[in-house]
Amino acid sequence: MIPEPGADLYSTVGNLFRSLKEQSFPTCGKSFEVPMVNLLPILTSTLPQWEQNLRQLFERMQFVLGGQVAAFEHEFAARTGAKYAVGVGTGTSALELCLRAAKVTRPGQQVITSALTSLFTAQAICSAGARPIFADIDPERLLIDAGDVAQRVSENTAAILPVHLYGQPCDLQRLRKIACAAGAALVQDACQAHGATLQGKALTAFSPFVAYSFYPTKNLGCLGDGGAVATSSASLAAKIRMLRDGGRKRDQLSRMPAMNSRLDEMQACFLRAFLPKLTEWNSHRARLAALYDEALSDCHEVRPVTRSRDSVNHLYVIRTPRREHLRGYLARNGIASAIHYPIPLHLHPAFADCGLKRGALPNAERACREILSLPLWPYMPESAVLAIAERIRGFFAN
Repeated sequence: MIPEPGADLYSTVGNLFRSLKEQSFPTCGKSFEVPMVNLLPILTSTLPQWEQNLRQLFERMQFVLGGQVAAFEHEFAARTGAKYAVGVGTGTSALELCLRAAKVTRPGQQVITSALTSLFTAQAICSAGARPIFADIDPERLLIDAGDVAQRVSENTAAILPVHLYGQPCDLQRLRKIACAAGAALVQDACQAHGATLQGKALTAFSPFVAYSFYPTKNLGCLGDGGAVATSSASLAAKIRMLRDGGRKRDQLSRMPAMNSRLDEMQACFLRAFLPKLTEWNSHRARLAALYDEALSDCHEVRPVTRSRDSVNHLYVIRTPRREHLRGYLARNGIASAIHYPIPLHLHPAFADCGLKRGALPNAERACREILSLPLWPYMPESAVLAIAERIRGFFAN
């Protein structure tokens, strides 16, 4: 028998989730006692909210650009201090759409970004049609070095794309001055910085382009891919809405070269449930990061990456020259870890035409040899942090 539209369909996901709650989840192909991220507590704490959103979705049966996405866009804009938010398919698409909206789409145009970030930051620049130019990083916070950016500005610089790496904002005031002097757009990669502000100001106060990713492990993630652009410009919000939907205005007339990248309605159901918890979850991340700092303070072979007050602690990252040995030791003791990121972007084959060789960006290259991300997620027990720190101290003691 074919069920009536919406007849308990929403509960299927909830029932599946309940049946899996007691199971362990693999990380990086292996089962770890302490994984990098555990999403079960997040799903459990918000179960009534996302079930209700799913019920509404299946009752209305509009699965693309419907009520859930529209509601989330309004709620996310309010939470980030922006006037508008536009939901898109991925964080990569969010960056590309920002560049397209800024008219940075030609091969002769250059976009300066950090050499230490996800490869998708540079791929978004290439997909928009421009060329990435990589700058070195501050050796303490590992964020893009504004002084190095200024040295790399040329007449072809069309945009500067700082990455708020590991959840802490870059020096936007200085970068904004550099961008204005160059006549370039300032596009922010906030894909790891959900809920972050800079000196009490919303990120959109510094530029009209702020891109977010909702990959599941982010501070605010969904259960698949998703992204958004936050802006306080009505005209840019309208343009990005057209660009994400084939250049249309809710009709069948394409008005400009565009993309097909829309936030999924079902993912918006989860994002709407998770968003009210973001402040609480970020506070928990900060407490755990501070506990890591304290527990590792007497381990001189390990140096935590410096964080600012404005950090939302997306990742807890340490540095050690014995990174690979430590990582293997942790894995053998049931503790997951990760590297964000192992190779600076100027040394990727995909971006070989950037013109930089090994040794050109020494701070980024050294960081990539030393950084290690430790487990961190909302509701992670403090006892797990202390156990990880004890293992790390034991490794170096031996």
